[in-house]
Amino acid sequence: MDPVLVLVFTLSCLFLLSLWRQSSERGKLPPGPTPLPIIGNILQIDVKDICQSFTNLSRVYGPVYTLYLGRKPTVVLHGYEAVKEALVDHGEEFSGRGRLPVFDKATNGMGIGFSNGIVWKNTRRFSLVTLRNLGMGKRSIEDRVQEEARCLVEELRKTNGSPCDPTFILGYAPCNVICSIIFQDRFDYKDRDFLNLLEKLDEISKILSSPWLQVKS
Repeated sequence: MDPVLVLVFTLSCLFLLSLWRQSSERGKLPPGPTPLPIIGNILQIDVKDICQSFTNLSRVYGPVYTLYLGRKPTVVLHGYEAVKEALVDHGEEFSGRGRLPVFDKATNGMGIGFSNGIVWKNTRRFSLVTLRNLGMGKRSIEDRVQEEARCLVEELRKTNGSPCDPTFILGYAPCNVICSIIFQDRFDYKDRDFLNLLEKLDEISKILSSPWLQVKS
């Protein structure tokens, strides 16, 4: 058989299989725009203004609708009422979190930050019990909080009232309280290792909070 015909036949089969899978999945999901094979609804999303694209789609399909990001179906909740109903009124049913493949591979689905399902619930429960045993939520922690508050005020005084970016200064205090609970010690606000760690955490937080990465996940 001609190799070109084989290639065309194979691609046609893959195309029809993709259509069939999307059609069977869509019957179980909220309504949404018709996806294209393989690329889904990517062409209907303005990557420069993803939020506005979601708002425009919600006006057509309602506050709960389905988008296909590639071949992956994603249910979008748009607006306060829809989010509250899912995450507050039915919080237990929607307690799972989005998955990021790169972190799944790095952590093997373990840990507090990037685990999911029953593993996350058990890890979170164990962590909360351990932190309470170390003093979290008890009066014994007040002395550490007050000590860190004094250090924070002293650090702010060093600015002499001049303009400054308080982002990191205010972020040091709660991190130091946590360190004092877990490690029984705090870091100086000029400690380079401490500063470098907080800067990296801030960078990771900004990347994970970007609309594009949230959509891709």
